[in-house]
Amino acid sequence: MQNAHIPLLGFVAASGTGKTTLLTQLIPLLKHHGLRIGLIKHSHHDFDIDHQGKDSYRLRMAGATPVMLVSPYRRAIITELNAVQEPSLNEQLTFFDQSELDLLLIEGFKSEAFPKIELHRAALQQPLLYPYDPHIIALASDTPLATPDYLTPLDLNNPELIADFIVSLL
Repeated sequence: MQNAHIPLLGFVAASGTGKTTLLTQLIPLLKHHGLRIGLIKHSHHDFDIDHQGKDSYRLRMAGATPVMLVSPYRRAIITELNAVQEPSLNEQLTFFDQSELDLLLIEGFKSEAFPKIELHRAALQQPLLYPYDPHIIALASDTPLATPDYLTPLDLNNPELIADFIVSLL
């Protein structure tokens, strides 16, 4: 990933496995280790962060792109993308300021080539991804699974253990 200037670590799984839930648990644990964490989340759905009636929405609907909304507390940049193809992670990294981060967590972008942890919940009965993705380095499951030696097994229900594994990678 040529536009990655810091370590990337992805989290991939079937929808409903709990990627976002796990990340909301991991981020404070990683910050407790002194790491500065950024995150990019891929969505297959259309979304709006501004809404009808808001000035930024009106300006965007008038044709401005990108639109930057700034307050003393946060900044958002809204850019319309051409929906012909899925965005690539490498391209999105060019728009992401990595200069003050230690680690960039990625939710999704499962078909791209960067290190990932696969999440698996047995009750969902979804096929495992790691046999088809050589970039998966660990498997976090809610039940013990036989895994190849190159894959680190993790307990999906133990975020502290997963955080320690991530810290050991850096």
